[in-house]
Amino acid sequence: MKSNFLRVLLAIAITFTFSALAQTGSAATPPSTPASPAGSAPPTTTGPSTGTKVGTINITEAIFGSNEGRRDLEALQKKFDPKQNELKGQNDELEGLKKQMTTQEGKLNEDALANLKKQIESKQKLFDRSVQDAQEEFGSQQQEIASRVLQKMAPMIVKYSEENGFGMIVDTSKPWPQSNVLWWGQAVDITKAVVDAYNVQSGVPAPPAAGATKAPAPKPPTGTGAAKPAPKPTEPPKQ
Repeated sequence: MKSNFLRVLLAIAITFTFSALAQTGSAATPPSTPASPAGSAPPTTTGPSTGTKVGTINITEAIFGSNEGRRDLEALQKKFDPKQNELKGQNDELEGLKKQMTTQEGKLNEDALANLKKQIESKQKLFDRSVQDAQEEFGSQQQEIASRVLQKMAPMIVKYSEENGFGMIVDTSKPWPQSNVLWWGQAVDITKAVVDAYNVQSGVPAPPAAGATKAPAPKPPTGTGAAKPAPKPTEPPKQ
């Protein structure tokens, strides 16, 4: 029996306080304003009108839908190709031993069968650990890409929101009920507009597969085989 393993989509949990960034960039106290005396109320500062509209953005899609994000993600996936091949080799070896035990179980003596079972258990543990390590390493490097791109993209999101009358932007990367957003219309989604503007600002050309309308889904190395599904990075390996 064959099944796909390592089908784990590593969700990127990114928390970013856009309001704080907006306050820093647009509502800072002018240098000429004297400092307030100790004990007095803090000065009231007023930035550009933020409007009253509520907009949405899929942060994950914006990051990995940008030319820079797509380029770096594809490079990361290519980097993990050797690891993928290594995992597939381990899986094939493990499946060969399982098949051997199934076909020869009635023919092997007790000691030989016990030794084969022990060998399978040992290789299964090593394989599961290798899968988990690969997931964690891939996820960590993927998170680094996301953080780097978001750091540069966030001011643009704030600027676009202010200029277009949005008073609030919510992230729709996760579907309800994982997030508090139950429904939204495309008319208030600014993901594409932000991605287009970011591509212009970054100057990074589109990757070769520029015809796709959606970014490639961030995912760890994958392979095929009959091994049990690997645990998510946040879970202990399942025996």
